[in-house]
Amino acid sequence: MRYSILTLFPGLVRPWLEESLIQKAIAKGLLQVEVVDLRAFGLGPHRTVDDTPYGGGPGMVIRPDVAVAALESVLPADEVILLSPAGVPFTQKVAEELAQKAHLVLLSGRYEGFDARLEAFATRVLSVGDYVLMGGEVAALAVLEATARLVPGVIGDPLSHREDSFVRGLLDYPHYTRPPLFRGMGVPEVLLSGHHGEVLRFRRKEALKRTLLFRPELLGRARLSREEVAWLAELDREG
Repeated sequence: MRYSILTLFPGLVRPWLEESLIQKAIAKGLLQVEVVDLRAFGLGPHRTVDDTPYGGGPGMVIRPDVAVAALESVLPADEVILLSPAGVPFTQKVAEELAQKAHLVLLSGRYEGFDARLEAFATRVLSVGDYVLMGGEVAALAVLEATARLVPGVIGDPLSHREDSFVRGLLDYPHYTRPPLFRGMGVPEVLLSGHHGEVLRFRRKEALKRTLLFRPELLGRARLSREEVAWLAELDREG
């Protein structure tokens, strides 16, 4: 999988690529990540990348000629993704779709964002949440992490992501490790029982319970078994 991240602040992105599983995947050749400095395509002796907005208003806007010149330096690509709070929500389903691609370009804006005409060059406009960041680098790295971990070989256990939050429409079940007793709080007995069938049932129930507690709106589109539907009705009765 190849990623091209276009940004005005490459120094914010490059350290992220030098740690943890991303760094290991790059070293193994599973991922290729290039960080492109938009200012290298700036205009004039000062490498100007932005200008004042037509119609007035605060802030500066990244020029389309600069952004497209940078974009064309890394094409062709399977997807050109513009990160914007005005975009379509980035979800696990979208991450799974993008993880099947060979080359993703991630456009990270700053200031008031990119000139709107850049959207004509994007295949998707994505938002990582209903809030505004100082720039698109964090959003681009979120897309990188969410998709890269689905690339075969990047994470240690190829089956682990199948139980992730949102994969079936539910949140993940809670996890526990040693010590078995910490400041008066114990580990559920079923997890110490060695009974794999009961452990699986417990985890499915807990995933359902956590989803009902923290993200009940997800339940309307979750893929639930008949048993889980019955558990959900029981949880509703218990309040």
